Amino acid sequence: MLTSALSIVRYESGRAVPDRLTRVTHRHYLDYAARMLAAYRAGVGSARRELHKAVSAILAAEPDCDRRRIGSFCKLLDEAGEFDTDRKTEAAALRLRVFSLAATMHPLLAKPDQTFERGEAEAKAWIATELGRPWAEIDARLYVDVIDRQRLLKFAGRPDDPEGLLSRYNLAQLQACLYKARGMTVVAATDFAPIVRAAKLSRLLIETRREHDGRYRIDLSGPASVLHETRRYGINFARFVSSLVACRGWEMRASVNTPWGAMADVRVTAHDGYRSHAAPPAEFDSGVEADLARNWGKARDGWTLSRDAGILQAGQTTFVPDFLLRHEDGRAAFLEVVGFWTPEYLEAKRKTLAIFAGRRVVLAVPRRRAKPNAGERGVVVYGATIKPDEVVKAVEGLSLELAQSNSRLSTPV
Repeated sequence: MLTSALSIVRYESGRAVPDRLTRVTHRHYLDYAARMLAAYRAGVGSARRELHKAVSAILAAEPDCDRRRIGSFCKLLDEAGEFDTDRKTEAAALRLRVFSLAATMHPLLAKPDQTFERGEAEAKAWIATELGRPWAEIDARLYVDVIDRQRLLKFAGRPDDPEGLLSRYNLAQLQACLYKARGMTVVAATDFAPIVRAAKLSRLLIETRREHDGRYRIDLSGPASVLHETRRYGINFARFVSSLVACRGWEMRASVNTPWGAMADVRVTAHDGYRSHAAPPAEFDSGVEADLARNWGKARDGWTLSRDAGILQAGQTTFVPDFLLRHEDGRAAFLEVVGFWTPEYLEAKRKTLAIFAGRRVVLAVPRRRAKPNAGERGVVVYGATIKPDEVVKAVEGLSLELAQSNSRLSTPV
């Protein structure tokens, strides 16, 4: 993703419009993109600053391209490559050693003369001998901790075509605009469950309901909004939108802070042509969920654990649990794992689950953040991991409670 300094946004009539290259107005950028990709492919072994100069030269004659757009292309191309880095943090120590050895030969000249007989070539050869390494290797590692001097090792070029690079630019500008978002709403006609799943993977808090027109509304909020950590939370919005654009039938509206302290709306739909370049989504939202699935095994006391929980609906209220539990006797239950929360969100989650009490929904809450009543049914409090046996115990408790309730309802008065 881009940095905030590279974000280009136009504000008009209460709208925030991220910079976007279109087929009609910016068709000529395809040639620029092809040349930039070629520069990086041919630039293996070159320093990052040399590659950036090449990109600047390609776009220098374009009147519609300011430094932020140039910087954005450099950032996206850098992300598609692999650069040499100071993995062992040895560059600073190497410089100190080299400069200390060179100081003993001071003064040094590029070419020795009658007064000063020691030249650059002689000094480099002597230092190389002292360090037991070829000078070319020393020179390549001397400033490897300085970003601008890091050398390109290989360029995968994802995306490797001009249209793909321009598409990635458009999405990156949309993401950067969302860094300043305070809230987001998505209305989905299709792909509701995948959108909710993507929001959870992006560490967002979710409230959903079904609208009267049959579409689903997803309101996204979270702890960072309460703590006013808008920058960190905005990055989560940006991550989410890269998965959202791969889904179908949605409309998104986000409220973002303007530079003058007001609010503006970002509005995007599935028909706006944004393309996702995100990697396939992870199977689990967190390590806690991954550990639970691994520790559960094939079955636990007759209960199997599945990721495909589907959508629960009661009137206008909807709910997409994290896990489906199915017993060999045909019973089904659900598990929702709470990792991030606010007191209001947790209370709203409990009210939602109360609506689905007949569906045996268990809520797993982290011990370090929540203190539910010790005897609260359907709640599992976990530390580093969720214990499968405690989930089974909670599910069986709900099953017993549900059976007793049904028995009372069926008993004649």
